[in-house]
This record gives sequence, C-alpha cells and structure tokens, in this order.
Amino acid sequence: MNDESPVSNAAEWSVSELSGALKRTLEDAFGHVRLRGEISGFRGPVASGHCYFSIKDQNAKIDAVIWKGVYARLRTRPQEGLEVIATGRITTFPGKSSYQIVIDAIEPAGIGALMAMIEERRRRLTAEGLFAEARKQLLPFLPEVIGVVTSPTGAVIRDILHRLEDRFPRRVVVWPVRVQGETSAQEVASAITGFNALAPGGRIPRPDLIIVARGGGSLEDLMSFNDEAVVRAAADSDIPLIAAVGHETDWTLIDLAADRRAPTPTGAAEMAVPVRSELIAAAGQAGRRLEDGIRRILERRRSELRGLERILPRGDSLLVTHRQRLDVAGGRLRPCLAQGFDRRHRALSRAAALLAAHSPRAELRARRAGFEGRAARLTPALLHRALAERRRALGDLGARLARVRASLAAREAERNAVARQRLSRLGAQLEAALRGGLQRRRQGLQAAGQLLRGLSYQGVLARGFALVRDRDGQPVRSAGAAGPGTALEIQFADGAVAATVDGGPQRPRPKARSTEGGGPAGQSSLF
Repeated sequence: MNDESPVSNAAEWSVSELSGALKRTLEDAFGHVRLRGEISGFRGPVASGHCYFSIKDQNAKIDAVIWKGVYARLRTRPQEGLEVIATGRITTFPGKSSYQIVIDAIEPAGIGALMAMIEERRRRLTAEGLFAEARKQLLPFLPEVIGVVTSPTGAVIRDILHRLEDRFPRRVVVWPVRVQGETSAQEVASAITGFNALAPGGRIPRPDLIIVARGGGSLEDLMSFNDEAVVRAAADSDIPLIAAVGHETDWTLIDLAADRRAPTPTGAAEMAVPVRSELIAAAGQAGRRLEDGIRRILERRRSELRGLERILPRGDSLLVTHRQRLDVAGGRLRPCLAQGFDRRHRALSRAAALLAAHSPRAELRARRAGFEGRAARLTPALLHRALAERRRALGDLGARLARVRASLAAREAERNAVARQRLSRLGAQLEAALRGGLQRRRQGLQAAGQLLRGLSYQGVLARGFALVRDRDGQPVRSAGAAGPGTALEIQFADGAVAATVDGGPQRPRPKARSTEGGGPAGQSSLF
C-alpha cells in the first residue's frame, strides 16, 4: 500500500507575509493609544540617539521605543522607575516576533510622580554637593551691570526694571528665553553659561549679577527650572546668581543651587541693589559723624597742646645756663692765655740767660784773663811754649765750644719752632673758639630777640588791640577800675590818644555765636 500525505485546504503563508499581516492588523486595531505604567530597563539615548525601555505594571510588560527626533522634543524625559502616561502607536518587530509601542509623547502620571522625580533628583544632586552652602557666593553690594534671564515680553522684566529704577538705576542686560515649553530648560541653561562666557570689557558688558526670573505657575509650568542642566549651570556660575522663579510658596531645584533665592522677581530686584536715597542719607550721616569726630579730636589735641605749652619752660630760661657757662668760659680763657704767654716768655728768658752764660765769647774772656795773669809770671820761652800749648788748647776748646754752641742753637731753634707751632695752634683754636662763642651768643641773642618780639605787647597792638593806662601809667585791666571822669591814655600800635570816662561800667554785650569754627563772629579761629 502507498502512504499518501493528508491534504489541507488552508492557505499557505510565508513568514514575512504572516508577520506583515499581523503588523497591519495590530496597527489598524491599536493605531493610537495612551498607555500608563512604570518605566523599566531604560537604555538611552544609545549611539543612534534612540531610547529603548519597557513599560510595566503589576502583571504585564510592553517594550517601548522613542526615536531620536521625538526624544529631542519631549518636555518630560524618561527615567528609570518613573510612572508615566505614554502616547503612541502599537506595532510589531518582525525580527523578534514581538510587539512594542512607538512613543510620540510622554508625561508624568500625576503630580505625585513629578514630585517623586524632583525629590530623587534633589537627593542625587545634593549628594554631589551642588547645593552646599560653601559653594554659594556673596552678592555684590552695588553691581554695575545686571543680567536678567527671563522672557522679554512678560510682566516679570517690566517689574524688575521698574523696581530697579525706583531703588537705584543700573544697567540691565536681558537674555531672552522661553520660561516654559520643550526648549525652555536648554535656553535657560545656555543663557546662564553665556553670561559667564562674556569677557570683561567686551562689546557686551559682563554682568556683575545674574537674575533668573519667572512668574508663578503650576508645577508642570515650572519644570524647566527643575531640569538638571539648569541646576548645574546655576551651580557652576562664576557670577553671583539670584533665582526668582514663581511665587513665594513655589520652590524649584534652581532655588537650591542659586546663591540667593528671591520670593518674587520684584524681591530679586530689591536684593540686587540698595535704596539710593537711603545710601545718600547714610553717607551724609557718616560724614557728619566723621566731622564731629575730627572736631572732637582737634579740640582734644588743642587742649593737650595747651597743657604741654604750660609745662614747657620759657626760651630765655633755657638759654640762661648756657649763656652763663659761655661767660665763665670766656672769663677763664683770657687769664689762661696770659698765663701761658708768661710761662713761655719766662722759659725763653731762662734759656737765653743759660745760653749767654755758656757762650764762647764769655768763655774766651775768662780764659784770656787767666792766660794773661799767668803770662805775666812766665819767662818769654816758657811763655811762648805755654802760649802755644794754650793756643792749641784754646783751639780745641773753641772747636768744642763751636760744636756745643751749634748743638745748643739747633736744639733751642727746634724748641722755639715747636713752641711757635704750638702757640700758633693755640692761637687758631682760641680764635675759632672765640668766633664760635660769639656766633652762638649772637644766634642766642637773635632767638631771644625774636621771642621777645613775639611775646611783646606791641605785636598784640598791631593786631588791632589797645592798651589802656591811667594817669600814672598803670594798665587798666577792668571796667570797674575806671570810674566816671577818670583820665585815661589809650595806646594803639601807631600812637596814643587821651580819653576821659563819661559813665560807669556797662554790661558786656553777648558774643555772637559763629556758625563756622569756634571763635567770635567776624573773627576766624586760630585753629
């Protein structure tokens, strides 16, 4: 018997035809769906720019893909564990015999998911140290240029400019950005980085302070300022930054990374600059306090100077001792010079007498007298012999005397030269001492004369004062000492006049208080 294969009337499909039919059927039945679930196994963007992950709930899981162009436009970026609502279309992947959802839009599944995502991001960035107080900078007291990152058409920029104009007008550079939407976060981050990249002194001035501002809104509207790129740009800013996003109750992650947080954009303008009128008032008050302090210091120094002036001795009393010492030294110098001259004269006289007593002539006369006496007693022969011996002796003696005389004369001349040099030196020293003493005494007299002229009442009269004397020439020092009918003499700087008192003493007029300095009205202070 021949075995025959069973014959079926079912149509044959190729693998590709069946996969295509399944794909068309699935896409026709589920062309556009909104799928809610939790992101799992997130991978992306990969090298191609696409993102691959799964969306799951408690019982099932569906593969998902986001193409590169769609991912760049997403307002909410997918993250591991984030519960989302994905909008897309169901399709198959024939290469794996599986189906997947191609996502066109994605959004968090409620406020709780957004808050969980923000909290998880806050914890991660806090662990990196981006919110540490040590990173925060002090705001400049009075910035020259203020950079504002905000929308140029909203009410925020008008409020900031108006508030700055009221408090202290400053130059403002606005970097226009979108404050919500798909590209908002990237624009804000680029604006902060761009302000920091400006070179000082360039065509566009580099700000001294940056304000990132936006009006109030919902959590979804403020999500751009929770973006990680914005937070990192604010934390890395070398320029001090104020975050003014939303109202006072709104908090975003940029508030934690900024150097200061303002409750409103108007509050940011108030933080940026002080009140000009208050600064002017404070500067005026400080100036007045400085003037008062300087005036008190000068008055204290003036009082100390007066006290020191009373302690210091008078100029003439300082010169009395030195003047007396000069007089005593001058009185001693003349007798000493006279005594010195007398001693030298007596020494020279003694030397001259000694020299005269031992002179060759005196010795020859004495020897000749003795020779003549002996010659009278001797015979002529003996006389001649004795005379010859005596002549030889006298010749030797004369030669010896001549040598002695020359030696004595030389020593005496040397002593006289030394004495003469010493006398000349003493005379020069005496002359220099006399000249120096006379010069010092002349300078002392000139200084005493200048001091006398400075203390003389004539100088006081020359400044407009007058000296009042009675008929006896005694000064009248008070009005009570001059009764009616008293004859007075009033001396001025250029002469004196006679006067008679008509009435009794009058009460002195009150002195006018000066508005400047400490002296009477119409007369400036000496200090």
